[in-house]
Amino acid sequence: MNNNAAIATVAASTVQPVGASASSGGFSDSRLQQEADEAARYRLVIEEGPSAGSFIYKTMDRVTGEVVRQLPREQVVDLMRDQSYHSGAVIDTRA
Repeated sequence: MNNNAAIATVAASTVQPVGASASSGGFSDSRLQQEADEAARYRLVIEEGPSAGSFIYKTMDRVTGEVVRQLPREQVVDLMRDQSYHSGAVIDTRA
């Protein structure tokens, strides 16, 4: 695995559905534009996790900088950082 990988941002663009024209100006066009603007507001950020080979995926709001969604959740990342935690250590399934 390459640990020197760089993460670059990609510019978003607006895509119009087939048959839609910018000059029609109807309600559906404005709604589609609003949905496209809302979708372009978010970006995916991938960070290296606390252990080798793990990654954290975050959906971030470009305007506020707020993390909207994170996988794995913060509680799971905290468990991964704990040296005494091992997978399966949360629940003891032995009879």
